[in-house]
Amino acid sequence: MKKDRAQRDDLSHFGRLAEYNRKRHFGVTPEPQGKLGRPNRKTLEFVVQKHRASRLHYDFRLEHDGVMLSWAVPKGPSTDPANKRFAMQTEDHPIEYNQFEGVIPEGEYGGGTVMIWDRGTWEPEVDDVEKALAKGDLKFKLNGKKLCGSWVLVRMRPRQWLLIKHRDTAASEEDITAAKPRSAVSRRSLAGIARKAGATPRQLAQAQEADRSAAIPAE
Repeated sequence: MKKDRAQRDDLSHFGRLAEYNRKRHFGVTPEPQGKLGRPNRKTLEFVVQKHRASRLHYDFRLEHDGVMLSWAVPKGPSTDPANKRFAMQTEDHPIEYNQFEGVIPEGEYGGGTVMIWDRGTWEPEVDDVEKALAKGDLKFKLNGKKLCGSWVLVRMRPRQWLLIKHRDTAASEEDITAAKPRSAVSRRSLAGIARKAGATPRQLAQAQEADRSAAIPAE
């Protein structure tokens, strides 16, 4: 029995995605199982997922070395350089997660509605991404449907970063999360996504509350 449990608990073969896999039950959640992607691709993806879990937040992800580096941004990205947004680094996610829009069941890790709020490609503005991450100062350019231009992630302390927009032609004082609250893929609201994915009444109510706070008309 102990041997069987140890085998189930041994996720070392997933490498950097071991923590992602450990937190999820793939017979229950529709999230993709973690598999390492091909590292050092010429075109790198980024995605921002609007996520109404226990609280509303935005998951900011950058592809690097076959995985998606991930940060939870409570207030969402800001295109105003004066607004430095707190970003808590979380476990690496698989590249396949970039396609996930739907509902994580109640009781599962991160249970709630997930929207693909923005996505596109990104380009490092540093010579060595690993060194920049180790230093805690990663500069990069985003080419998304909503987020563009030059940005920086600055580490304050372990796992705690700031996401900051640089001053360039893509900078704006407009509240982008309020101005463009819908999915970049389906054009649905959180409630629309929750309803289509068969969310529980509680999850649907949470999604509707998040939509009201963003002044999205009820669907």
